[in-house]
Amino acid sequence: MRHLHLPMVHAENEAAVPSPERRALPTRWLAMPSVAVLVLWMTIPLAMTIWYSFSRYNLLNPDATGFAGLDNYRYLITDPAFMPSIVHTLELIGSVLGITVVGGVLMAVLFDRKFIGQGIARLFAIAPFFVMPTVSALIWKNMMLHPVYGIMADLMRAFGMQPVDWLADYPLFSIIVIVAWQWLPFAFLILFTAIQSLDEEQKEAARIDGAGPIAMFFFITLPHLRRAIAVVVMMETIFLLSIFAEIYTTTSGGPGNATTILSYLIYALGLQQFDVGLASAGGILAVVLANVVAFFLVRMLAKNLKGEYDK
Repeated sequence: MRHLHLPMVHAENEAAVPSPERRALPTRWLAMPSVAVLVLWMTIPLAMTIWYSFSRYNLLNPDATGFAGLDNYRYLITDPAFMPSIVHTLELIGSVLGITVVGGVLMAVLFDRKFIGQGIARLFAIAPFFVMPTVSALIWKNMMLHPVYGIMADLMRAFGMQPVDWLADYPLFSIIVIVAWQWLPFAFLILFTAIQSLDEEQKEAARIDGAGPIAMFFFITLPHLRRAIAVVVMMETIFLLSIFAEIYTTTSGGPGNATTILSYLIYALGLQQFDVGLASAGGILAVVLANVVAFFLVRMLAKNLKGEYDK
């Protein structure tokens, strides 16, 4: 008889324990208000931007409105400044990523070694990341790159060379230097944190096997930093797509359109030409570009992580 009652008791216990779906239901209801606010906060501005991108809406003539269809996108793509802005954006992102990743790796390797004053040196190394972009641009424009009383001009005169007006003669290069100076500490912090997790026993075993500093860097340190480098590339790329303050403060997109990137072109269309429709179309294209880049970067990072876990 005991065996006959066991299934019934087991069934009663199963009925008493709620399923995982029922246990998660109260949690979902508690999270609904915050999720709804987040969705509205993201959806409403995006929906309005999409609507304006298909509309004729100029702030100088608000009465002349109407449905424009794809005219805004067609006009924007055929604008002589559009393709150069895309090229300048890619040049800026690629150059800054190259400088910050290489420089961040070298700085991480350097600060991984103990030396006198390491804490103070580390503080100075990460200080540029906490400077506001506008202040950083003003420092570089007036104190570093100014052709008359800038530090670079003084150094060139000290070596018998003619000072260069960097922002006029090499505008995009100057912007790249300014932005890279700001983002190098970010790459350094991520990579330095990653290099601190490298197993000391692994490095010691490599030294015993006769590996020199160069071999240890390329076969131990660099493979260990691969995942951190992927994170740096993904994070910086997303943020660099919206660089604006440095260009606005130093060159205002010039000379001509030499430093006009996509974000500054959207500003020029929306707040200098007062064309909300064109600016909205540019914003949608920027969102599409950012999502495409983020998609491939996330896939690259996921593949990187999968390769690490498979090992």
